[in-house]
Amino acid sequence: MDVLILASEECDTAKEIICAPTNVIELFEFKHALFSIGPLDFTRTVILIFLAMFIVLALLFFAFRKPKIVPGKFGVVMESLVSFVREDVAKGTIGPEGSKYAPYLLAMFLFILVGNLFELTPFINFPLTSRMAIPLMLSLFTWLIFVFVGFSHGGLHYLTGIIWPKSVPIGLRWLVGLIEFVSTFILRPITLAVRLFANLVAGHLMLTLLLASGWLFFASVGDIGVRAAIGLPWFLFGLLIFVFEFVVAVLQAYIFTLLTAVYIQTSVHPEH
Repeated sequence: MDVLILASEECDTAKEIICAPTNVIELFEFKHALFSIGPLDFTRTVILIFLAMFIVLALLFFAFRKPKIVPGKFGVVMESLVSFVREDVAKGTIGPEGSKYAPYLLAMFLFILVGNLFELTPFINFPLTSRMAIPLMLSLFTWLIFVFVGFSHGGLHYLTGIIWPKSVPIGLRWLVGLIEFVSTFILRPITLAVRLFANLVAGHLMLTLLLASGWLFFASVGDIGVRAAIGLPWFLFGLLIFVFEFVVAVLQAYIFTLLTAVYIQTSVHPEH
């Protein structure tokens, strides 16, 4: 009996063992709505977005609804996370003004972290941030904030300081200014989103291919005999990648949040 790896809706099962999609985007799209409310279609991705939001709200609500002098283990963990984002990321990067941006940074960090960990969650196994629209939307929020902060703090001097940096020799100001303008107003939101998206997609694909390949060999033991043992190293390596992906999920949430704080800092203190 042939083993079929199906990754596309249209596939000639008689001739192909591995059916590749015509477009790799098909692997990450959920076009069919699970249900609809009026004109709004709720796909799996939309439901996971709401699930991540409710998880973040529940974590914060149950951790801080009844403050205790000596909190429990869960309270200690949540207080440590909040303190880390507020003190180390917000104030540590932006300065004393960072406390006003701490709620946004905390919400972003927790949402991305939960969305990333969906990759390792049984029966979900899909990181939210592997859909480009989600990290791109988060990066656009960050872009709007640091551009608004820049103009509110410096007015037109914020723009002129970017396109005509006085700290650069006058002969190079036009070139450096052009690079800084493109970087600040065009590339920052794109690179911020792509960094998160690419890391989660790469890890998701590796984890899926390794574990699925190992399982397919095991499932075919009746047809291929001892050769099914080939799947053991694939499966073990997949488990190793599983642990590695947990680290990546946490690290990418931290990097996205830290870069957000850095970009806001450049608007609050453009002289730096």
